[in-house]
Amino acid sequence: MPFIPITKQEMLVLNIEVPDFVLVSGDAYCDHPSFGVAIIGRMLERHGFTVCILSQPDINNPESFLEFGKPKLGWLVSSGNIDSMVNHYSVALNRRRKDYYTPNGKMGKRPDRAVIRYSKIVREVDPDNNLILGGIEASLRRMAHYDYWSDSVKQSILLDSDADLLIYGMAELTVIEVAEALRAELPIEYLTYIAGTVVKVKDKTFIPDNAIYLPNYKEICRDRFAYANSFNTQYQNTDHISGKPLVESYGDILLLQNTAARPLTRFEMDETYDLPFERKPHPLLEKQGHIAAMDEVKFSITANRGCYGGCAFCALTNHQGRIIQSRSKESIIKEAKQIINDVDFKGYIHDVGGPTANFYDVACDKQIKYGVCKDKACIGQEPCSQLKVDHHDYLDILRTLRELDGVKKVFIRSGIRYDYLMYDKHQEFFEDLVKHHVSGQLKVAPEHVSPNVLKLMGKPNKELYDKFVKKYYQLNEKFGKNQFLVPYLMSSHPGSTLNDAVILAEYIRDMHYNPEQVQDFYPTPFTVATTMYYTGLDPKTMEAVYVAKTKHEKAMQRALIQYRAPKNYHLVLEALQKSNRMDLVGFGKQCLIKPRSNLKYSK
Repeated sequence: MPFIPITKQEMLVLNIEVPDFVLVSGDAYCDHPSFGVAIIGRMLERHGFTVCILSQPDINNPESFLEFGKPKLGWLVSSGNIDSMVNHYSVALNRRRKDYYTPNGKMGKRPDRAVIRYSKIVREVDPDNNLILGGIEASLRRMAHYDYWSDSVKQSILLDSDADLLIYGMAELTVIEVAEALRAELPIEYLTYIAGTVVKVKDKTFIPDNAIYLPNYKEICRDRFAYANSFNTQYQNTDHISGKPLVESYGDILLLQNTAARPLTRFEMDETYDLPFERKPHPLLEKQGHIAAMDEVKFSITANRGCYGGCAFCALTNHQGRIIQSRSKESIIKEAKQIINDVDFKGYIHDVGGPTANFYDVACDKQIKYGVCKDKACIGQEPCSQLKVDHHDYLDILRTLRELDGVKKVFIRSGIRYDYLMYDKHQEFFEDLVKHHVSGQLKVAPEHVSPNVLKLMGKPNKELYDKFVKKYYQLNEKFGKNQFLVPYLMSSHPGSTLNDAVILAEYIRDMHYNPEQVQDFYPTPFTVATTMYYTGLDPKTMEAVYVAKTKHEKAMQRALIQYRAPKNYHLVLEALQKSNRMDLVGFGKQCLIKPRSNLKYSK
């Protein structure tokens, strides 16, 4: 199957005079199922629509947007696989040096706030056509939201972009329903009923009877309690069964968020990943330079999507949902055989997983009929009594993959939930993981150890992590392996005081661990933790939450995690002074830093 056209010449070779849709993307076009734009393009083709891709168009040349002419049915606009602001700025708001979704990592090919910038140009060159938003950047900004980069509450991106309709979440089902309605010549302003969409409504008769009215935009801008309440209502209504439509008012305009699209069935997941992908970057773009984002995914396999982990700092719940959707063993093996036949394959499958590799089935069977619980976590700090813990099917897939001719190793590099692993009464999977699927080091995410912080993160207690660490090294010894653990740790998460950061530093000391990398908390749109960061409230309880906001305090919390680094000495010392922990300055084994003769120390 040829690549989806990215030039007019390619379009004409395929005998397309005018495409049904032009898909605008902030990424260099890679025809691989790890790229959402490729999936949507191929899915539309499967259903008989013609598509062309404007890959990283030049925003300084609006006429270039008309490379393929004006599409028959409309424009589909996405920032690509990654949020443009997260892609461009570190948590310290420093400009990043590379864009891994661009040839040679060149910055500047994707604009800041890409969805809005692209949409405004589309409106300029084709003002009367249908304009539809999708992808992660649009999905997580679908309603009013706190914007870290401007330190303000912004209205829905649907309004800022002047688009007609927004598709949120994983869009395969929704985009086809929208496309077929447009092909049937239904005006887009009447498409107010489609699951997985946000639309602008002026006539209240289009609002479903069961819709929940959120605080209006002006109210959440001036009242942080209203903002937190609004977010919590949205967070409780992300499921396609248990969720309700939501309405947010902007004066004369009502924003209607329809209930989420249903999850894909296993057959539909298989069908999606069986689309005729070329599994590589478009040749014209590859000639411009290496696209680093392909490196890890080229020989990796997506086995599932969705996550019920419930981490406060993660937006997966609000984008992919809590219900796990997984592919069949046959579909995964079929893709593995395609990988094996690649001329560049060296025998190593880099990953078989998803947002959480070892979540292969729904959390409980009740979700299939009743949807997810609104006020109850599936796993979080403590597992729900109904949680199904079973690695059998996932383990069977891994064992089959290992036996394929041409496969030397099958690694698991996407996240393993160590708590889910520890809840498994059988240790078959744990043993196979250690024996066969670790590439020298296993990355896990305890994130913190302070009970207060872990509670707000929605993570299990440190005692469970300690048991996991002990078991991991016991199994390594049993099987004659010399493999390590790399724990992800986060500084300055809402709720973390300097005292909590010191507790984490002491734990690092006792573990004899020297972290090379630390993730500062990043307030990205539409997460529980970002709501805490902005409002100072836990939206689930409305209780006050401490938030480290100054650059200096964040630097101190980060320095405590890397207290051994000489450059951090003064920050660590100041943090210990402020937290009344000068007992940790000295020459004893329990001390973090040694005193220096040229410095004065306060008690």
